[in-house]
Amino acid sequence: MPSVSPGTGAALRMLAATADAKAVAEIGTGTGVSGIYLLLGMRPDGVLTTVDPEPERQQFAKQAFRAAGFAGNRARFIPGRALDVLPRLADGGYDVVFCDGDRTEYPAYLDESLRLLRPGGLVCFEGVFADGRTVDSGVQPVEVLTLRELLRTVRESAELVPSLLPVGDGLLCAVRRG
Repeated sequence: MPSVSPGTGAALRMLAATADAKAVAEIGTGTGVSGIYLLLGMRPDGVLTTVDPEPERQQFAKQAFRAAGFAGNRARFIPGRALDVLPRLADGGYDVVFCDGDRTEYPAYLDESLRLLRPGGLVCFEGVFADGRTVDSGVQPVEVLTLRELLRTVRESAELVPSLLPVGDGLLCAVRRG
């Protein structure tokens, strides 16, 4: 399972610090690499809520967080599909939402993120370059077409101030206007 690049991780750490993040939601726990970067940028009393359909990955990430020196109460692990779990999270309760799950669900993650974020909060999507396929004019799979739709939606939204960061495989970030 690929983890975020060091450049993407550094950007996530910096963005979490810039947002003075106390509450971060992560879609796609993976091996815990992105979670560690987010925790490094968050306030010392901040809590990362991380969602993943694979409990085994979350166990691995839990060990990685502990090995990195984070107390057990700094992360809340919720197993399950993101679109089943996200509706149960608090409206306006998050400073940052990081999306690194099923790319075909990114537009739905955006909708949920807008509900979860406080005004001035930040949403980020990993992997939006799709190994360069989002700008390739050839026939593309549904995942790439969905990423193009997400990029267009974020760019055209009056509710968001977006930026596409050229780190890793592309990190699309947007601040929710107040």
